[in-house]
Amino acid sequence: MERKCNIDAKGKLFRFTIGMFSVISGIVIISLFNLNIFLSEEILLMGIFSIIGGLFAIWEAREGWCIVRAIGIRTPF
Repeated sequence: MERKCNIDAKGKLFRFTIGMFSVISGIVIISLFNLNIFLSEEILLMGIFSIIGGLFAIWEAREGWCIVRAIGIRTPF
């Protein structure tokens, strides 16, 4: 699958914003787990996956490439 720019500036900003929100949310969730406010290991995994997904969205924004669009699904942003 060739990686060429397939999103515009609006899409890049949207993906960057969502990515930052996900990373910050993941950090907050993991911090609350470490402070024993959240005790479930599923919550910890949710925080970890939130950070991973957020970092991927930030990477997509930086590259100007969306994997969902690359496989042929049209997105509004």
